[in-house]
Amino acid sequence: MKKTIHEVTGEIQDRAVLVSLVTPQLKKQELYDPDHSLAELISLAETARVEVLGTLTQNKEYTDSKWFIGKGKAEELKAMLEQTGGNTAIFDQELSGAQVRNLEQFLDVKIIDRTQLILDIFAQRAKTREGIIQVELAQLSYLLPRLYGQGKNLSRLGGGIGTRGPGETKLETDRRHIRERIAELKRQLQEVVRHRSLHRERRKKTGVFQVALVGYTNAGKSTLLRQLTHADVYVENQLFATLDLTSRSLELPGGMEIVVTDTVGFIQNLPHDLVAAFRATLEEACEADLILQVVDSSSEMMAAQMKVVDQVLEELGAHGKERVTVFNKIDLCSPEQKELLTTDGPFVRISAYREEDLSLLVELIESRFMGTSRTYRIPVDKGDLISLVYRVGEVLENEVDGEDMRFKVRVNNKEYDKIGYLLAAYDEARPTQEEPKGETW
Repeated sequence: MKKTIHEVTGEIQDRAVLVSLVTPQLKKQELYDPDHSLAELISLAETARVEVLGTLTQNKEYTDSKWFIGKGKAEELKAMLEQTGGNTAIFDQELSGAQVRNLEQFLDVKIIDRTQLILDIFAQRAKTREGIIQVELAQLSYLLPRLYGQGKNLSRLGGGIGTRGPGETKLETDRRHIRERIAELKRQLQEVVRHRSLHRERRKKTGVFQVALVGYTNAGKSTLLRQLTHADVYVENQLFATLDLTSRSLELPGGMEIVVTDTVGFIQNLPHDLVAAFRATLEEACEADLILQVVDSSSEMMAAQMKVVDQVLEELGAHGKERVTVFNKIDLCSPEQKELLTTDGPFVRISAYREEDLSLLVELIESRFMGTSRTYRIPVDKGDLISLVYRVGEVLENEVDGEDMRFKVRVNNKEYDKIGYLLAAYDEARPTQEEPKGETW
């Protein structure tokens, strides 16, 4: 008989019942859909390698301060766990330390909330030093105010969700030790951030055009990066398949090279501790010249997912950045659905696995990177300005016209913003040719 991964590795198998509490306050939230949120929790649990035994939903006017759910529902949950042989209960909302302790004592199973589940998945995915530091910092920040509520979780055997990352030895330390560890992790993270900032400054000085892929988790960002740049990145149809930041160069049809960066995926109710810990990584979107918002166009919750991404980008200060919406996975949409895939700004509909669609996307990126064509007439003895023409963009045509050189140039927007004014006097679109002002090259 084929063994499960938990049997092979000796890891304790988590067998869980998922619990959702729906209150009038939650229903009022614009982006909240109870069914979608629960379906997403199932996907999160499966990503964390949890066997989902069933789900339990309660509609209630308010959360119970002691049990979170009502006492009667807690008894129903206990019976369901005993009947199915479950050893874990996973809640779709964040629990307080007291609620965890009370539920654990009553149910005699491990209690995990949505935040802890997401943190656990991030702990599985983190591979680089920066990612590991960020995850541990988020986990300890989440754990610190809940130390008194951990109850039997501290004495249970290691393994399974809720115990990855820092590990049980960290959970058993006192608040002072955890605060010291958080301070040390922040110091290490600041050093990593300093190195990242140096790399960003170096790219800015070289004039490299930067594109950031952002979007909801499992929208296809890593697939798109791999297909565009042939990068060796992990791709899988699961939530948060990739976590660590990946940057690869992409050569455009005109010969210019840009840098494309894959960022961590967003999700509804992304834990604040996680956003804070990963701010340095997420801010890559703020530094980008162009943001490609990758959207899973086959998702029933596409509109809500796009709004979640908008909210996170606004929190990061990247909401005003130039952005192109990439409606991905159109091969999974009906013709009627495709026609509805529109937005106010520039957009493109693609499947990341179709070459013609990728070519269309690359052309769109180049059009944002390379501006409109301009024609310059420059005296042949102005060698510094002729050299500048080749720096400001891609020379499409050039010819000798008497004592002048005529250049048709597709300008690089980034370079033109910096030095284009030096050529303004020689632009044939101008009515007169006057001597340029300022420094010449």
